[in-house]
Order: sequence, then C-alpha cells, then structure tokens
Amino acid sequence: MSTKTNGTPWFVKGDTNGFFGLFSNVLTNFLAAIGLLGAINMPDHLIYGRIVPGTAVAIGLGGVIFAIQTRRKSLEVGKTEMTALPYGLSVPHYFIVAFGVILPVYAQTQDWVIAWSTGIAWNLIQGLIMTLGAFVGPFIQKYIPRSALLGSLAGIALTFIAMNPMGAIFTTPYIGLLTLVIVLGGWIAHKKLPGNLPAGLLAIIIGMLLAWVTGYMDVTSVQEAASGFSISFPSFAMGNLITGFAYLTPFLAAAIPLAIYDFLESLDNIESAEVEGDKYPTTLTLLVPALLTMFGSVLGSPYPTIIYIGHPGWKKAGARVGYSLATGIGVMLIAFVGLLPLVMSIIPLVALLPILVYIAMTIGTQAFTTAEAKHVPAMILGLMPFIASYVILQIDNALSAAGTSAEEIGFRLLEDNGVFYQGWQALGSSDILVSMMLITIVIFLIDKRFKQAAIYSLITATLAFFGFIHAAEIGFGTGSSSALGYLSMAIGLFAFHFYRHPEEKSQL
Repeated sequence: MSTKTNGTPWFVKGDTNGFFGLFSNVLTNFLAAIGLLGAINMPDHLIYGRIVPGTAVAIGLGGVIFAIQTRRKSLEVGKTEMTALPYGLSVPHYFIVAFGVILPVYAQTQDWVIAWSTGIAWNLIQGLIMTLGAFVGPFIQKYIPRSALLGSLAGIALTFIAMNPMGAIFTTPYIGLLTLVIVLGGWIAHKKLPGNLPAGLLAIIIGMLLAWVTGYMDVTSVQEAASGFSISFPSFAMGNLITGFAYLTPFLAAAIPLAIYDFLESLDNIESAEVEGDKYPTTLTLLVPALLTMFGSVLGSPYPTIIYIGHPGWKKAGARVGYSLATGIGVMLIAFVGLLPLVMSIIPLVALLPILVYIAMTIGTQAFTTAEAKHVPAMILGLMPFIASYVILQIDNALSAAGTSAEEIGFRLLEDNGVFYQGWQALGSSDILVSMMLITIVIFLIDKRFKQAAIYSLITATLAFFGFIHAAEIGFGTGSSSALGYLSMAIGLFAFHFYRHPEEKSQL
C-alpha cells in the first residue's frame, strides 16, 4: 500500500522571511524602473496609469504561477520542502528601456505616447526571443558545464546584485550595518530572534524605526507620495504596439543580445535550483518569463521579466511556496491601488538592501562549493567580465554626471592613466555569455581535454565575430578583433592537443 505525500505546504513560517525579502527586492526594482521614467520626465498618467498596472500583472502572475508550479511538482515527486523560483523584472533592462529606447524616441518625435509605444514594442521582441531561448535552454544545459552556469551567476551576484547595495549600506552605516547583521544572524548563524520574528522582518522594522527616529526619513516625501494616490487597472495596448513598431528598427540590434542575456540568466537560476534539489522542467519554466514578458507588453509594460537569482538563499531562509504567491499578489495589489511610491517613502531603502547582500553571498557560496576544486580558477576568470561591465557602467555614469563621456575625454588618455576603457568594454559586453564560454573553455583546458576546449574557442570566436559577445551591436564582423583572439586561442589549444612531450609519450 503506497503512502501519498501532501507535498510542500502552501504556507510555512519561513515564507514570512522569504516574502519580506523577495517582495522588497521585487518592489525595489519596480520602483527603480518607474523612477527612471520619472527622471526623464515621462508624464505620470502614462507611468502610473498604463505602465505600472501592466508591469504589475507581468510580475504578479509570475509569482503566482511559480508558486503553483512548485506545489504541483512537490506533490508529483513527493517532497515537502521545495522552494518556488524567485521572479521579477530584469534589472539591466529598465536602464536601457528608459535611456536607450524611450528617451531617444521622445527626442525624435516630442511625443511621449509614441515613445512609450516603442518601448512596449521593443519589449514584445524581447519576449519573442526569450521564447525561442526556452527551447534552446536544454541544449545549453547539456553542453555547458554546470560550473560555467553557476560561475556566471556568482559574477552577477558579486557585481550587479551586491555592489550597489553595499555602497548604499556604507553611505548610511548606522542603519545598513545593523540591519545587515540582523539578516546574517538570522539566516546564516540561525540565531533565534525575539518573539521568533523572521530576520528579514525584524531588520526592516528596526531599520525603519532607526531611520525615522534619527531624522533620516522625511515626512514631506510621505505627504507627496500620499497626494499622488490613484487607482489604476491594466488595459490592452494593441494599437500602441502597432504604432511602436514603426519606430523600432534602430533598437532591434540591441534587443537580441539583451533577450539572450535574460533567458541565459533564467536558465542559470533553474540550474542553481536543481543543485539545491529542486528540479523544474527547463523549457516550460523558461516559457513563464518569456510569455509573461509578451503579455506585459500587450498591457503596456516596456520591461522584460526573468527568473531571479537567489533560490538557494530563499530555500535556506525557509521559504517554500507561500513567499512567491504572496509576493505576486502583493505587487499587483499595491500597484493597482497606487501605493508604490508611498511604501518606499515610509521604509528606508537602506534597510532592505542587506537582504540582497545575503542573496549574493549565498549564490557565491553555492557556485564555489559545488564546483570541483580544480575548476575554481576557471570560475575566478568567469567573474571578470561582470567586473568589467560593472566598472564600465560606473565610469559612464560618473562621466555622464560630469557632462562628458569616455569618447570625449579620449580612450588613449584614459589608458595612459590606467583606465583600459575599450578593453573592459569589450570584455564586459554580453557578460553572462562571455563568462559561461570562458569558464567552459578553461574547465576543458584544466581537464586536459584540449580538443574540446579548442572547439569551444572556435564557437566563441564565431559568437564574437557576429557581435553576440564583445561588441556593441550584432552584425557581420562587429567583434572581429575579439574573434581573432579566440581563433588564436583555439590554435594554441589544438597545439596542446597534438603535441606530445617525451615524458607523455613514455607514459602511453
């Protein structure tokens, strides 16, 4: 007689920790995305009347779907502690959408509706490419070593997940470091906290109280946020999509590599969950952010969605199904009733950011502890494209704030002062794919499988030649310099393969 498990419960105590962590992460990214649109002076009626509700649906439905997926999968395999995949907006894209698509179209047309329409058309293309990627994902899993997938996640965690939060924490250390130690004490040291409060919730409460008592927070910002209160529900934007396609052509070249970035990051995070014992079907899982990205664009959202980094962290924090379900529903409710600006005017951002630092620490730990020790040097190399792209982003932001650019200053002058701008820019272009390929090549080299390493070098050379990596745009020969480098690497690896040292010959 067989015993049937009840599967993972819909809600457990750890889901409270997970909810405050994931919800604050998703909400912070959402607010940052719409904040950038405000920074370029897009009208509020478009931001809060069309973009926010449409984006909220794309985010919220994903949280609900992944919760249901986990519950059903747990019943199928008989596991009571499965954790849903975290999900939300793709962080790099909201900068690109605001400053690389919407703002240039507005500058050309002086029409915010046309600019927004182009943004949602661009997002639809992102979703279509991500959908194709969902069917390519299993092939990548088969031929790219796991350490290459996890190593590239560690690079994202170190740079784009942790560095800005750590900078903000040390800008206001009396709040940031206290909330960080509460999070780490509860989630890493497993210290029992007063009233058995979840570490994430306690950190937010203490950080918020400390910020208000010390005058860090401003009542005026709360009043301003409350005065802008309005209820908005999503509506279809098919006519705007059609309008946007007429202005889309100049932005298609950038859409392809960015969409590839999205489905590769989602793929990495599915692999990360599998390492922790939660195996989900690759293609079906990748289709969730792809299809919701397209659905969001139809509702007026210019932002792609992805499976988030951090599953191992949420799993260790005790989150299971409920944290994803509550996050999805919570995002939609807050967006529809117009409370997004009000929430962040009450809770200091610096009290939320330590949660992201914890997630980055967990991802890095997983990547390096599950890899073979001899492969760690390859994974260290795989961090460098992310460091390069992060450094370039900071340089560009600083120079832009000063009213200039690297090109105006001169690449040679920068290089003479130790700033290898062009080299770092090439290294960091399509960082996640570059990282995966470099790690793969070096892993095969370490294993003395020189022929396989050479073949992957030739594949990487082809990707570079057509601009999928190491280039600003896709096109014939756009990355020819880097392609030549990988070709020379392949020649060296083939030489290793065919050359036999006298000592090696004697061992045959």
